[in-house]
Amino acid sequence: MSQNIMEQHHLQHLFRRAAFEIAPHKVISMTSLDRNSIVDDLFQSSRHYSELTIDTSEMDHVTGQMLVKNPKKRKEFVDWNRKQLKSYNKIWLERLMQSNESLRERMTLFWANHFACFDFNVYFVQQYNNTLRDHALGNFGDFVKAISKEPAMLRYLNNRQNRKQKPNENFARELMELFTLGEGHYSEEDVKESARAFTGYNHNFEGQFVLRKLQHDYGFKEFLGYTGRYDGDDIVDIILRQKQCARFICRKVYKYFINEDVNEERVERLADQFYQDYDIEKLMRSIFMADWFYDQENMGSKIKSPIELLVSIHQIVPFKLKKEKDVLKIQKLLGQILLHPPNVAGWKGGKNWIDSNTIMLRLKLPSLLLTNARIAATKIGEFEDSFSKFRKDRKNQFVDIEVDWDYFKKYFQSISVEEFVPLFLASELNQGSKYFLNGLRKSSKKDVCIQLLSLPEFQLC
Repeated sequence: MSQNIMEQHHLQHLFRRAAFEIAPHKVISMTSLDRNSIVDDLFQSSRHYSELTIDTSEMDHVTGQMLVKNPKKRKEFVDWNRKQLKSYNKIWLERLMQSNESLRERMTLFWANHFACFDFNVYFVQQYNNTLRDHALGNFGDFVKAISKEPAMLRYLNNRQNRKQKPNENFARELMELFTLGEGHYSEEDVKESARAFTGYNHNFEGQFVLRKLQHDYGFKEFLGYTGRYDGDDIVDIILRQKQCARFICRKVYKYFINEDVNEERVERLADQFYQDYDIEKLMRSIFMADWFYDQENMGSKIKSPIELLVSIHQIVPFKLKKEKDVLKIQKLLGQILLHPPNVAGWKGGKNWIDSNTIMLRLKLPSLLLTNARIAATKIGEFEDSFSKFRKDRKNQFVDIEVDWDYFKKYFQSISVEEFVPLFLASELNQGSKYFLNGLRKSSKKDVCIQLLSLPEFQLC
């Protein structure tokens, strides 16, 4: 079956899950290809990664000693970091919208929520984000070891305070509970012994990993039935020997890329494969090549995250929020701010993306972004208040949004309005939506586009 020409709705389903969305004109150009060729191209385009960086040269001369001795310089450094983090948030969103390495960027976003982390230092944030990007399709064991040595994670989960004389168990606990095994698959004694193995893990001011030998516990540890003079890497290796680790990761991958309603039998088969070598690329390739990935029950079954929603609109009609503060505001209102997960468990996803306020904003978002439309609110409430603050800046002017309708005109002039529905939507229209669209027969393609993107069905992928 993999050698057959790929059906359009299967092609769109693949890209909605593996790369956020596919521009409609690309759908047409790829419908003569078979599944194997298309999946190969997805992986080939993400074979290597491009670092995501911003210019930090303004503060590259600053040293830790300088900040300790000079309170004024320290405040200046903190303020500069705050500004740079906003810039990094903006360029990451732009990368998600425009990258040719679409699968790697999708995987980077997935792992950013798996290895959830937050830091105020833009050097460490940038380094962490690129570590996620570097390992996103690599070996999971190497990935975990790299994360355990990242300054952002060492700070976030207090492992810098983890010393031989007084072990800190925070990172050791989350390593097993959230990153590798899941609750119920380790004991409190395993947490304590694992924490001892990670004692002395630290970093210098430049963000390089440092093992503080005087703070490291070189004694014997008993962990998950094994005994030895273990360090952190040894702990990770022992965790990988547990089939539960492969099962835990595959289950999380299944929920994110396939369906919130998990098929445990399929997860077990994926875990059998993943357990052999913990190769992330091989795992994802087997998923995208599986016939069951394209089952009807998996199409249009997931609620788009706020970031997915923004990126999917951009794929149809490119837009640009020029001001960093507006990029952050809209993410905050939608409930997902890049670089700023709610806690170490990350965003819950699924139906948690939707509440009485966010659904209103999500449905009005295409009009906001593409036409600078105002919100007609008859009753002022939390949503209208917050939305109004987003819509206007301090001078009472509209948010500065640049929309590329020329792109839309170029690629949609030969596509009929009737073809818009299967191109834009992942699920069948309900009766209310069908009735609504029937009333748009005489509208322009531009208006029909905006209305389609405003339907509840566009919230799904």
